[in-house]
Amino acid sequence: MRSTFKILFYLKKNNPKPNGTVPVMGRITIDGTISQFSCKMNVPPNLWDTKAGRLTGKSTLAVKTNLALDKIRVDINRHYQEVMQTDGFVTADKVKNAYLGLGVKQDTFLTLFAKHNQEFSRKVGYNRAQASYSKYCTLYKHIESYIIQEYKRNDIFLKELNLAFVNGFEHYLRTERNCSTNTIWCYMIGVKHIVAIARNSGQLAINPFAGYLISPEQKDRGFLSKEELNSLVNAEMKNAQYELVRDLFVFSCFCGLSYSDVKNLTRDNLKTSFDGHLWIITRRQKTNTDSSIRLLEVPKRIIEKYKGYTRDNRIFPVPSNGSCNNILKKIAKQCGIKTRLTYHVSRHTFATLLTISQGVPIETVSRMMGHTNIKTTQIYAKITKEKISQDMEVLSHKLESLEKQIIERV
Repeated sequence: MRSTFKILFYLKKNNPKPNGTVPVMGRITIDGTISQFSCKMNVPPNLWDTKAGRLTGKSTLAVKTNLALDKIRVDINRHYQEVMQTDGFVTADKVKNAYLGLGVKQDTFLTLFAKHNQEFSRKVGYNRAQASYSKYCTLYKHIESYIIQEYKRNDIFLKELNLAFVNGFEHYLRTERNCSTNTIWCYMIGVKHIVAIARNSGQLAINPFAGYLISPEQKDRGFLSKEELNSLVNAEMKNAQYELVRDLFVFSCFCGLSYSDVKNLTRDNLKTSFDGHLWIITRRQKTNTDSSIRLLEVPKRIIEKYKGYTRDNRIFPVPSNGSCNNILKKIAKQCGIKTRLTYHVSRHTFATLLTISQGVPIETVSRMMGHTNIKTTQIYAKITKEKISQDMEVLSHKLESLEKQIIERV
């Protein structure tokens, strides 16, 4: 049963001020119980309309006062709804205290976000990646800038988070930061995570993302063709650094490891399995899942080539990711490769050219690449025209006798 809820404004005439004005009071009535509060304003009693609970006339004072009273009414109504939704029941005192901020901890969004980032930083190197921490730090700065620009404040209360905030932040990212849809999608996942923390701890009653929709755009993930890979392998490199980066890229083309996994690869990850072949047995840094890859001749030769180049147990002396991508860009230009070459293209090439297109089942590819979901592998792996041609040739041989029978009857 819904509570009876009423807001009334009246004058406290027994407490006039020296200038003749009297204080405006507010009264909240819920189910017959009353709670009163001061509206923090004084008005001339001769302008007060007792029935309407506001000032009469169109003077500047009347307009300003009436707008302030309307805002108080809207705020109290909002707190009434929040208390009802959070606690399941409501009293006049609870609504008044919520409106006045009495006994209610005023949690702010950026304070909660900063606390999350601080706790996240302690987990980096254990069960969290440095790159993920850096993304949260960047997201924090974007939200901080948005709040300053939009709200003219350094922070906002958690209770102020709503769909308008979410939509406004998306617009800010698109227009002020020139972010793509996929980048915004990634950022919104981070914001949702902070909002979930607030909701799970009881600091936020509503879900600001209710009614909000955004989906990532499907991007064409590049991979090298057989001809481009041959061109890369046979090209004369500018110096030893270029040759190292090229070899590392080719290594990942033949085993599907990401940049970070190659960088962390040690001799301990090389193991001879039950079949007598040498395997890479490791756990992916990004997903912490098992990845088992049998080494073919090309990666084995590359490992042997760089034996003794590192002082620790690592297999390769891997440059920074930025340096690798910068060098790969120049190598691609030298070799006439049109694909935007980054280190991650090697994983796409492994999934598409060297495994799926050669008939390796996608389930096997998914396990080798250390994916937690086969749908991720489906995004990486594309069926080339050559593979479709091969499959249709096999199908043609299988259906040859059936086709002959049908042709004879046509």
